[in-house]
Amino acid sequence: MAGPLAGIKVIEIAQAIAGPMAGMILGDMGADVVKVEKHDGGDDARHWGPPFVDGDSLLFHTYNRNKRSVTLDIKDPADVARLEDLVKDADILIQNLRSGVVASCGIGPDVMCAINPRLIYCSVWAFGKTGPLSKEPGFDPLLQAYGGVMSLTGQVDHPPTFCAPPINDRATAQWCVIGALAALQQRHVTGKGCVIDTSLFDTAVGWVDMSLSGYLLDGAAPVRHGTASGTLAPYQVFETADRPIVIAAGNDRLFARCAGVLGHPEWSTDERFARVRDRQAHRPALIALMQPVLKTRTAEAWLAALKSAGVPVSPVNDIPELAATEQLAAADLMRTMPESGLKVAGLPILFDGERPYPELNTPKLGAHNTEVLTQRVDAAE
Repeated sequence: MAGPLAGIKVIEIAQAIAGPMAGMILGDMGADVVKVEKHDGGDDARHWGPPFVDGDSLLFHTYNRNKRSVTLDIKDPADVARLEDLVKDADILIQNLRSGVVASCGIGPDVMCAINPRLIYCSVWAFGKTGPLSKEPGFDPLLQAYGGVMSLTGQVDHPPTFCAPPINDRATAQWCVIGALAALQQRHVTGKGCVIDTSLFDTAVGWVDMSLSGYLLDGAAPVRHGTASGTLAPYQVFETADRPIVIAAGNDRLFARCAGVLGHPEWSTDERFARVRDRQAHRPALIALMQPVLKTRTAEAWLAALKSAGVPVSPVNDIPELAATEQLAAADLMRTMPESGLKVAGLPILFDGERPYPELNTPKLGAHNTEVLTQRVDAAE
């Protein structure tokens, strides 16, 4: 199907994850995305493996489908002129170069928006465009550490833990896309483009917003709670006779049902556990009562009983188990790339019941130089 962004032209001057993922999202939704890469090796992420598929890393394939690749040297005035020509009729430009590079190369928003006043110029920074760390490099684990996320992740008596998925990269990409789409709507009214700035640091602070607000409110530093919630109970991982499960009885009604299934309906009227606030205040005592009971039966047995009672519960799946679930199959989430046959997760969004499907395979470095650059020269002549 024609995507909702069909007709939108995007120039992506980005590498690694955050910027390319923003371009990928727009491409999956139908935009024509031209990825600008350096001549020597292209996007660094092409080499971030193993595994490798058809010469490029799986990571690169994951975030660079539905794009056309051209190679330009942004430090070469002749290639900058070619880039300027591409920008003349573009709708969106995405860049995640190191702070100072865009200005020194003459491809900053002041220059590009002067060439095309309707351009939406999106920057993805590490720590933002201002502040003492604005020129520092930024990768996801650095921002998980600096932004406080890592301090809240992991078991209480263990060191801070890194969250495996690149949460700051991915969420910043999504904020970039949200900003670009909002700016497109604004352009319908004003006729003018817009400069969008996002950063991994801003995103990282967003993950810990409630913890930060709480500290500023009462001065109490938040602590790790392992697999448990800091505000609700029971709302965590529990061991059963054979494997862990998660129980999320987040209100009094659900807790009463949970207590009944576990054979202890009196817990729901115990003054220590009767209300949400009570349960959180006495969480260690509550968990100490629940855990021995849950270990008397298998996960399958508890899942069936708790689900039957309407209590939110889930197995703790590993990746092979997730891949085998009926729900993943029913969601039709995995997309098969053309040519390579590589299976990738599609966008988590449906348009009129249809999930966007990759139209273009992940591009080889510079594969579209002739198609994109020569065509524009011919058109200009």
